This record gives sequence, C-alpha cells and structure tokens, in this order.
Amino acid sequence: MIWQTSRFALQLARPRVMGIVNATPDSFSNGGHHAGAAAALRHCEQLLKDGADILDIGGESTRPGSPPVPLQEELDRVLPVVQGAVRLGVPVSVDTYKAQVMQAALDLGADIINDIWALRQPGAAEVVARHGRCGVCLMHMHGEPASMQLSPLEGDAVPQVLEFLQHSAQALQGLGVEKGRIVLDYGIGFGKTVEQNFALLARQRELLAAGYPLLAGWSRKSSLGSVTGLAVDERLAPSVAAAVLAVEQGARIVRVHDVRETVAALAVWQAMQAQRQPPAFSPSS
Repeated sequence: MIWQTSRFALQLARPRVMGIVNATPDSFSNGGHHAGAAAALRHCEQLLKDGADILDIGGESTRPGSPPVPLQEELDRVLPVVQGAVRLGVPVSVDTYKAQVMQAALDLGADIINDIWALRQPGAAEVVARHGRCGVCLMHMHGEPASMQLSPLEGDAVPQVLEFLQHSAQALQGLGVEKGRIVLDYGIGFGKTVEQNFALLARQRELLAAGYPLLAGWSRKSSLGSVTGLAVDERLAPSVAAAVLAVEQGARIVRVHDVRETVAALAVWQAMQAQRQPPAFSPSS
C-alpha cells in the first residue's frame, strides 16, 4: 500500500509516524513552544532525529472552543516553516482548512494537505484536485471547533463516521483525485464523546471497509485524560499506548507529539509481528 504525495510515494507496509509541529501560540498541547519559524524548524529537525516519517505543520489550534485564526496570520505562521521543512528530505504535511493556505503551501513544495474539514471549506477541494499529485488526509469532524463539544455526535459513531469518510473520499475522486492520494482520519476528539472515541478505536477495523489507509490522531487527547486523570503534559504513556493500539487495529499512520517514544513502542510491536506465524495448513480429510 502506497500513499502518493507531491514528492514521495510513501510505502505503508510498516506504520508511519507523523510528527506534530504546532506553529501556534495557543495549541492545547504545546502552544507557544514552537511558535516562531526558527523554533518550529528546530523542532522539525529534532522530530526527524527522533524517527518521524512525516512532518505535520499547523498554524491554527483546533482544540475545542478555539476561535478561527485570520488568513494572513496563519500564512505568516505556516509558510516560513514549510519553506524550511521541505528541504529536510521527508514528506511535509500542512494542517489547514483554508484554500489559500493550502495553495501557498503547495506552491512552496508541501506534500500533503491534512484537513479537519475534509475539504468542505470553499475552494479547498479544487486546490487539491488541481494540484494533481499532493496527498490528502480527510478527517471526520462533527460540528466545528468552536462548539463541537457542546453538542457532540449522537448514537453509534462508527457507521456515521464510516459513511461520512466514504462519501468525502468518493466525492474527491469524482474531482479527479486518484485513490492512492487519499488517507482517512476518524477524528478523535472532534465532536465526539469519550465513549464514542474509544468505540472508534475498538472497532477501528470496521472503518477499513472504506478502502483507504487510516490515520489515527490520539496524541494527548482529552479522552485519554478522561480515563487516566492525567493532565495534557502528563499523557505520554496513554498517548503511546493509544498509538500502538491504533496500529494493531489497522492504522497505517499515527499523528503524535512524542515521536521518539512512539517509534520505540512501535519497534516492539513490529518485532512481535515478525514472529507471528500464519496458521498451519491442515489439509481437509
């Protein structure tokens, strides 16, 4: 299985780690730590040393209750980081829902558009389709960041998320985007209850019926805090556990803050996988 991106055909035979680069002053997890372009690029370099396969650069916090960021401010935050990151030799993803930011980042050589709105904002789908080669991650979100946790999704989340993601991917293919460019994210924490988030993890393999690779973004999410009682900056262990569980359930990409620890944990998982033997052949009598 290959994820086609602007410059890289990313082989997904092994799970890939996407390192988060928040070029924002108000990220729920590490806001302000990498807000300047120079600091963000140093963080990119550290993530690569830690084993990241992909860098995901974002200039707007999407935590529950977060207000939108003006276009020019997001451009000013993101583009200098993208310009430096594309020289580092790995796929560069841009976490944005604004068509203008997508276009500007792709013009600088970005490889992937990672959109929490699944290209539903004006002009976004057209930017991706017109590019002709970039990778794209379509995410399920119920509602919008400013209010999504006030009225979360009702009922069984799994079939609703599956239907939405299937429809979004098929609509994008209808615009001429090849299937191999598309990855799906079931949107942990985006308008869902704690129980729904863990149901999506437990039943994640049902989402594979859509026919696309899955990206899982559990890192430091509030649902992990709900079941452990740990604050955001104490959620390393549950974040790594969730990433490994997501891979065990079929995810091919995990989006994480703590790259070094996640890479190490996945190395243990892969060593176990290598020793799993297929069932012995038993000829029928």
